[in-house]
Amino acid sequence: MELNGLRVSRETQERLEHFASLFQKWTRSINLVAPSTLDQLWKRHIADSAQIYKLNLGPKTWVDLGSGGGFPGVITAIVLAEAGDGWVHLVESNHKKAAFLRVALQETGARGQVHASRIEDAPQAIPACDALSARALADLDSLLAYMSPWMLGHEEVRALLHKGRDYGTEIDKARGRWKFDLIQHASVIESDSVILEISKLQRKV
Repeated sequence: MELNGLRVSRETQERLEHFASLFQKWTRSINLVAPSTLDQLWKRHIADSAQIYKLNLGPKTWVDLGSGGGFPGVITAIVLAEAGDGWVHLVESNHKKAAFLRVALQETGARGQVHASRIEDAPQAIPACDALSARALADLDSLLAYMSPWMLGHEEVRALLHKGRDYGTEIDKARGRWKFDLIQHASVIESDSVILEISKLQRKV
C-alpha cells in the first residue's frame, strides 16, 4: 500500500484499516472531525496525516498536540509500529477523545501513549522530544507558544504543522514574537495547503 509516496506493509495497512473502522464507530457518538469530511476519511485525514512521517523519516520521539481524532498522532504511531522503534506522546485534554485515542492505540498496536491533560501541563510529563506535530489546533503564533518548552534551546527539535490557505498571514503574525527557521512543504492532498517545518525557535526580546 502507498500513502502519498510512503510505502507501508500489509500489516500496517491492516492497522490503518482497523483504525478507520474504530474511527467510524466512535464518531457516531463523539465529534472527532467535521462531519462534512467523514466521507473523505482516507484522503482528507489518514493520507494527509501520513505526510508528516514521510517528511521526518525514522523512529523519533514525537509529541502530538491536540490529538483529537488521532490525526496525525495515531497515524504516525501506527507507521512507527512497522519500524519497531520511536514513540508518539498524544496530548488531548478532552477525556472522551482521549478514551478513543487509547482504544485506537491499543487495538492497532501503535507505538504511543495518551496524556489526558492540558497542553500547558504536558511538558512536566514529557520533558523532551525529537519532533512535534499538530493539526487544526491553533494559529501558528499560539502553536509556537505551546511548543516552546520543547523547542527553545533545542535547535535540533522540529515542528511539522499542517496549515491551510491562510498560512502566510499566520507566519507574518508569528514572526512578530518569534525567530525560527522555516521550510514550506506543499501538501500533496490540498493544493492550497502546506506543512510548515519549523526549527531553531527563539523568542524575540
